[in-house]
Amino acid sequence: MEIEPITLSTPRPVRRPTLVQRWDELTFLHWPVEPERVAPLLPAGTRPDIFDGVTYVGLVPFLMRGVGFGPGPGLPYLGTFCETNVRLYSVDRQGRRGVVFRSLDAARLLPVLVGRLTVRLPYRWSTMRLRRENDVLTYSCGLRRRPAAGGRTSRAVVRIGGSIAEPTPLELFLTARWGLHVSWHGRTVHLPNDHAPWPLHRAELLDLDDGLITTAGLPPMAGPPVSLLYSPGVAVRFGTPQRA
Repeated sequence: MEIEPITLSTPRPVRRPTLVQRWDELTFLHWPVEPERVAPLLPAGTRPDIFDGVTYVGLVPFLMRGVGFGPGPGLPYLGTFCETNVRLYSVDRQGRRGVVFRSLDAARLLPVLVGRLTVRLPYRWSTMRLRRENDVLTYSCGLRRRPAAGGRTSRAVVRIGGSIAEPTPLELFLTARWGLHVSWHGRTVHLPNDHAPWPLHRAELLDLDDGLITTAGLPPMAGPPVSLLYSPGVAVRFGTPQRA
């Protein structure tokens, strides 16, 4: 039986943060996909989270600011960089919803190494840029090392639209996520986070040329994204990993 769509009231406060950061200038691009196509890509003990019979693949470029350990403060230079992630949506046996990262491309080498060695996230050191001209954002990303299938890049250009007073159930499903699932030292854990409700805006896709989704082991997405959202960002606190 499918779990009911989540709402913005579900995060549990993180009282002793292990990690702090800001996620700014985000664009959420999403495509529907059959759950059985992505189920083998999820960690043990989790399954695809489903909305109206399908799950989703997300491409999310943004600006990371001020990453820091414990309660902070974050690092102004080493902790600030552009990032793009390819992600899936998961739920574990305790009913905790989360995201599963298939790839995370970041423009700063040290956070890439820390993320790979500590949390075992699939970070890759990439060249990334974010340019803003008035209400138009251009995200560009290129892998520094060419994968076996050849080099891959991503470029997305979006125009920010009006703010959203009441997100739809699908928009909440795709954005109101309070943790991630990851395989860590032979077991699956849920790493919780909390932040203020996303301030969301409509967005218009002006251009998209992406190769990151396929390098993350996913099939090519057919057509334009069915959901496109922008957020100016939120401050985030991560808690202690919990077994899934």
